[in-house]
This record gives sequence, structure tokens and C-alpha cells, in this order.
Amino acid sequence: MAPAAVLALAAASLAPWTAGPAPGADERGAVYVEGAPGSVLADRLALVNRSDRPVTLALRGTGPWISLAAGRVGVPPRTRAEVPLTVTVPPGTPPGDHPAAVLVEGAGRQARVPVAVRVTGPAVSAPAVERVRVTGTGRAAVVHYRVVNRGTTSLAPRPVLRAEGLFGEVLRTRPGSGAPAALPPGGAVDLSEPWPGAPRLDRVRVTVTVTSADGTRASATGTYAPLPWLGPTLAGAGVLAGAAALTLRRRRAHR
Repeated sequence: MAPAAVLALAAASLAPWTAGPAPGADERGAVYVEGAPGSVLADRLALVNRSDRPVTLALRGTGPWISLAAGRVGVPPRTRAEVPLTVTVPPGTPPGDHPAAVLVEGAGRQARVPVAVRVTGPAVSAPAVERVRVTGTGRAAVVHYRVVNRGTTSLAPRPVLRAEGLFGEVLRTRPGSGAPAALPPGGAVDLSEPWPGAPRLDRVRVTVTVTSADGTRASATGTYAPLPWLGPTLAGAGVLAGAAALTLRRRRAHR
């Protein structure tokens, strides 16, 4: 056992009171409840007063899901009191693990009882990419983008970047950096990637593709034009060249 865990157990054994899940068939380190969105789940906390004096304990949940039968409990000496608690899972809550806790205070100390809520339901992987843009030019160019988790399960996004200019590929597919190991459902993260080799004379389409652990992909594209007039100029030159070629063919046809 780690030294920190040994010290924690020793401190708990010397404490005048303890708080934890109510005893059951096995020893539990946390309150574990599981149910579908919209359900109300029940369990109990055990408050044990080991001292020779009565103690009054204040209880509160971390978050709106947890309701306690009492916010303040008096426990006589050498007595255990049990406090019912309920966890109300809001409708539309994405499946997965949602950690919470009950904080207990009294007699100059505080204890934290973990509450592990597992919401059941289908796991849907749905990454999304938004706001692809490039700032700066040349060696100072930076690609910015946002990754959004629109699914119902935690996302481990793997972004890759690619860019094509008017004359072909200017940024070969390469992995992005800085992506979080776990992005919760509904979460979003803004990322950026230096692009020191960005062209100075080109009109580029930058594509960011994000892949989830199960292979689900999403892409978005942004435009990079360090010289805004370059695209219209090349387009105009193309039109003029086409018109000149057409005129030349007509002249040859009339000869």
C-alpha cells in the first residue's frame, strides 16, 4: 500500500468521527449508484461518532443531483447514524460516469464521501471540428481550430492537419498536438498548431480532421490567403488566358 494511503487510513482511525457509505454486503470506498436519465437513485451514508461526546455534523452534496434527508445531524457518543440520500439524474444526461461527493463537516474537521454516478444508455461517438482559421504569415503562421464532443461518451480526439494550395499540397497530413486525453460529452477545446512552412504566395484550403477511438471522423476546412488579392488575380489571369486562347483559335479557323 502506498505511504499516502497508509497515512490516510491511520488518520481516519484516530478521528473522533467518520463518514462513508452505509455498510452493505462488502466494504465500499464510495457510494455507487447506476440508472437511466430521469431516474431517482437511493443510498445511505453512515456517520460514526467514536468519541465520548455528542457531535453535530453538517452535510452537503457537491452538485444539484444529490439530495440529503438532513443537512445537519446530531450523533450521540459511540453511535452510528445513517442518513438517506438520493441522486436525481436529469433527463437528457449523457451516458457515462459522473463523479460527485458529499462533504461532511464537524468538530473542526471535514470528510469527503465520493459518490460515483453511472448513467446508462447508448454510447454515441460524435466529434466535430469548427472555426478552422490561420493567423500570421510565413514562419509566424498558426492554424487554429475547435474540437467539440457532440456525442454521449467521452472523446479522445486525434486531430490531423492537411493543406492544399492552388498548385497542390503545401502541408502533408500531420498529427495535431495538444488534444486532451478525454473530452467530456458537450465539451469543447480550442487548439492551435504552428505552421512555420506556410506559403507566402498562395491561396490555401486548410483541412482539420478529428478521429475518435472507434474510428468516427469529422472534418472542417478554412481558407488561408496571405495575399488576399492573389486568388482573384490568378483567377482573372486564367480568364484572360482562356479568352486569349479562344480568340487565337477563332482567328486560325477563319484563315
